[in-house]
Amino acid sequence: MSGILTSPVFSAMQLAAPSPQKRSTSVPRVLPEQREQMASRKNVDEAERRRLFDEVFLPHLAQAFRLARWLAGNSADAEDIVQEASLRAFRGIQNFGGISARAWSLTITRNTAYSWLLKNRPAAVVFAEDLGREEKERLEQPEACGAAALTPETALLSRADAEEVRTEIAALPAPFKEVIVLRELNDLSYREIAEITGSPLGTVMSRLARAREMLMHRLGRAS
Repeated sequence: MSGILTSPVFSAMQLAAPSPQKRSTSVPRVLPEQREQMASRKNVDEAERRRLFDEVFLPHLAQAFRLARWLAGNSADAEDIVQEASLRAFRGIQNFGGISARAWSLTITRNTAYSWLLKNRPAAVVFAEDLGREEKERLEQPEACGAAALTPETALLSRADAEEVRTEIAALPAPFKEVIVLRELNDLSYREIAEITGSPLGTVMSRLARAREMLMHRLGRAS
């Protein structure tokens, strides 16, 4: 056996056998012109994102801050919320589908505000699910919408002190506060509010009617 391994024929076979190929681990080379094209494409994408952000979100920055301030209860926290909402809007601006820019911007602001509140002040957030059964039933009754057109509330609101109104709105539970702020202070349509809050149109209308009723009750009691 040892003679075979050391024979001239076997040695010749070893020399003739192809050596095993090593797998190349080299990184594909990027040519200078390719690098320039990639950088140019990145700059174009960034510029387009900035243009869309300036066109879609920035015009509604004041309304976003107003909503954040009402939900957070103060300007300092509202600034933090709007800053975070602006970052979210900028990162996701390419997902804007051509719907209402105002509704899209305020949806991001609202969601950011609740995320911020749940993280920093969870006790301050009261959702519809946290309400009692009787309050939930009243909340979901579409027939309650007729109360929104009553004129006594207009007279009462006009007599009330502005600071008093702000205080009582701020004291409303979140489901009622957000709809009255979006409707009365931001002048949004029912459909836009439904889109922002993710609620059916009838629910928005009944919540708004209930919010007005609660506000009137609070103002009347205070006066």
